[in-house]
This record gives sequence, C-alpha cells and structure tokens, in this order.
Amino acid sequence: MRYTEALSAPSSSSQAANKTLRNTYGLLSLTLLFSAFTAGLSVTMNLPHPGLIITLVGFYGLLFLTHKFKNSSLGILFVFALTGFMGLTLGPILSMYLTLPGGGSLIMSALGITGLSFLALSAYALISKRDFSFLNGFITVGFFVLLFAVIAGFFVQMPALQIFISAGFALFSAAIILLQTNQIVRGGETNYIVATVNLYVSLYNMFLSILSLLGMANSDD
Repeated sequence: MRYTEALSAPSSSSQAANKTLRNTYGLLSLTLLFSAFTAGLSVTMNLPHPGLIITLVGFYGLLFLTHKFKNSSLGILFVFALTGFMGLTLGPILSMYLTLPGGGSLIMSALGITGLSFLALSAYALISKRDFSFLNGFITVGFFVLLFAVIAGFFVQMPALQIFISAGFALFSAAIILLQTNQIVRGGETNYIVATVNLYVSLYNMFLSILSLLGMANSDD
C-alpha cells in the first residue's frame, strides 16, 4: 500500500502542476487579448496618458486587490481590471510611437521579439525542468539596481543610462518569466491567478523595454 502511495504522489503533483500551467496560460491569453483591446481603444480615442501618480495608484491598487482575492472568482475580475487598465496606459505610448517614421514597424517588431522570447523562455523552463531558484538573488539585486537607475534617470539625461534601464528591464522580465514558469512546473506556484499576473507584468515590461531600445536605435539611424 505504501509503495502504491509513493508512486501516486509524484503523479498527483505532476497533474496539479499541469493544471496550474494550463489555467495560467489560458487566463494569460485572455488577459493579453483584453489588454490589446483596451490599448487599441485608447489609441483610437486618442486618450491622454493618465500620469505617473494615477498609473501607480491604479496599478498597485488593482494588484493588491488581485492578490487579496486570489482564491476567489473576484480575483479573476480584478486580473482583467488590472490588465485592462495597463492596456489603457499603454495606448498613449503606442500613439506616440505611431507618430514616428516607421513607428508601426517598431511596435510590430517589439511584439514579435517579446512573443518569441516568451515562447523560448517558457519552452526552456518546461523542457529542462531545472531548478531556477538561484534567480531569486539576481531578481532581488536587479530590482534595486533598476530602481536606483530609474531614479537617477529623472535627474541625469544620458542616452547610455536609458539604454541600460531598458536593457535591464528586459533581462529582469526574462528572469521572472523563467523563474515563474519553473515554479509552476516544479509545484512551487499553485495559484494560477498570481502566476498570470506575474507573467503579464513581465511581458508588459519586456515589450516596453524592447520597444524603447528599438526606438533609440531607430533614432540613431
């Protein structure tokens, strides 16, 4: 009996991880579509950017509510509220790039690179099944380094610093995607609402970072 239980335990753990992964990817796909819709709506209506304070209050307020209700159906509602809000804040940024020569191509290139990066990172985490917990240290240090760089960027207008910040956020986001997917696979993350939000925010930041890098490269041509 004990031998049978020992055999069934890994199987149950694997099934739970696969269920979390399916739910996460399913919800992530829907939120990305909804976010794209609200971003497109913002561009079409030519909505102004809400500003830093409203953006931060809206983001962290909805993020708090999402985590608070992560174990109920309200959590899903707040996930869509959060991602829809972030789509609205993305719209004015896209509108700005669309006014630039070749802006549409820059946006599509950034989307393509972000999508391919996500697929590659996810595939690597799923196939290798290595323990990427060592990335926790990199993410913690990276967060404070980027925070310091962003604050410095308000006072020092240096192209090299802006490139560092954008590249840093792209790498930071890649590390979170790799770690979050790995945690799901290994059973460390069982809440698909939390996992969805983490992956969405990482994709959002990665897209903006790549778009910024492409924009700076285009301006130098």
